[in-house]
Amino acid sequence: MPEHDSNIGLWLLAIDWLIRIAALFWIPTRTTPAAARSWLLLVGFLPLVGLPLYLLLGHPWLSRERVRRQAEASEAIREGQAPQAALRWTPPGTDADSEIVPLVERLGGFMPVRGNAVELLDDYHGSLQALIGAIDAAEQRAHLLYYLMHDDAVGDAVVQALVRAAGRGVHCRLLLDAIGAKRGLRAYARTLRAAGVQVHDMLPGGLRWRRSGRMDLRNHRKLAVIDDDVAFVGSQNLASAGFVPGHPNRELVAEVRGPGVAHVEAMFAVDWYLETGEMLEVSPARPLQDEDMALQLLPSGPAFPFPNARDTVETLIHLAQRRLVITTPYFVPDDSTLNALRIAALSGVQVQLILSASNNKPLANLAQEACYEELLACGVEISLYRPHFLHAKHMSVDEEIALVGSLNLDIRSFALNAEIGLICYDQRVVARMREIEAEYLADAKHLSLEQWQARPRFKRSLEGIARLADSFL
Repeated sequence: MPEHDSNIGLWLLAIDWLIRIAALFWIPTRTTPAAARSWLLLVGFLPLVGLPLYLLLGHPWLSRERVRRQAEASEAIREGQAPQAALRWTPPGTDADSEIVPLVERLGGFMPVRGNAVELLDDYHGSLQALIGAIDAAEQRAHLLYYLMHDDAVGDAVVQALVRAAGRGVHCRLLLDAIGAKRGLRAYARTLRAAGVQVHDMLPGGLRWRRSGRMDLRNHRKLAVIDDDVAFVGSQNLASAGFVPGHPNRELVAEVRGPGVAHVEAMFAVDWYLETGEMLEVSPARPLQDEDMALQLLPSGPAFPFPNARDTVETLIHLAQRRLVITTPYFVPDDSTLNALRIAALSGVQVQLILSASNNKPLANLAQEACYEELLACGVEISLYRPHFLHAKHMSVDEEIALVGSLNLDIRSFALNAEIGLICYDQRVVARMREIEAEYLADAKHLSLEQWQARPRFKRSLEGIARLADSFL
């Protein structure tokens, strides 16, 4: 071998090991232990590939300006609730809701308010018609924030409703995630702006991403506020049910009326401020509803100092005393959430996981299957809903608490995505959610430990490998 080639080989070997050693000292100080293990494994095998990927995707950083604006907006939310002090809901006893309420308020800034009406909309077409009908009835403003919008029949219908509203003089604003709604932005932005609708993309990519944050951070929220009358919060995007071929979606959306509508609008105003620098006025005045339901808003995302979604979900799991039901399309929990589920089941709580039998993310599906054996062994019931891709995201705790929104039970939702959750402290909402859960279970395949342990050995190996990549999913 020529001496020149030998020197090049030595230099490459030195660089290779320098990257490994530097990663060993650097990565664990900038991310969680579980995520650090995944990244170190990748860098150890492929240093020249792993390091650039880590620099791009390894640390969930946001620009200082976004973090500053979030802190400023959170403080404005707390101060803006002062006129609503008389509407504060106080838990009646010392059960789970009395413990979760102060945690959620300290994490996200929203106090619990009474005087609301909440209806759970389980029909895909019906919930979209409710949204479009509300836009058509709007007199003052229509504010929509969605992760995904497709150029299909649903996208067309929503755009037409917004154009009609803007033509009546309604102030219409639309926030769409720059990546998730790329098709919708490309198809509709020019038409909407020409009609007078204000449209902005959230967390833009391309050459602008460095002004926002890590390039794969996304705004995954789905919400809408129409006048002072109604708000919608849930899992449903602005797209036809079958926008992913072979995986027609089933969703759940909460329609809210009452003082809680002001809180959903405040959440829209926060994201509008983060993207545009313009702070919108939010009136706290909303008519009280005869149903008098109590609710609380849970925002989460990388702009907050703590993992709001993970802390709240884990606390609700620990607070469950009788029955806990979790419905999620993507179940890739971190170790602490997995331990919370195991402890709840071993403590005698009936823990039911409702997942989708079909999944549009094969690697995520393998990673979640890696958790099944441990959970089944400690008594967690796992059911796989078969008729549709179950994209709904909600949980119920005993008979008192229901959570619905955009939160998946995975590390991406806990650490990387901006999410929204609506917590209802009302037995009527929980009872309705139980009915929906019962419909899922009636059309689900129920796993047993013996059945799951009989799966092929190569399948176990694939699950284990996918589990190692949980921090990337």
